[in-house]
Amino acid sequence: MTTTETALRADADASTSTSTSTSNLGHEHSWTTDSRHPTSAGWVLYVRCTGCGAHRVDLETRTDAPPAALSRAVGGA
Repeated sequence: MTTTETALRADADASTSTSTSTSNLGHEHSWTTDSRHPTSAGWVLYVRCTGCGAHRVDLETRTDAPPAALSRAVGGA
């Protein structure tokens, strides 16, 4: 894992999951993938909550496991 990935992962909210998560916005997020890009570390996914429009960046390193959040949810209603 690169230094940047380590820093991003450390900044990620460990209590979130890819499909749904609860935030200070008061609802459970339902993430959908807007775009995905291959990198040397795996696939970087740009995801958006279908309920409030918040955005987050995830990293998918394995196809048999859910992606990990690399950032906190930002934006949204």
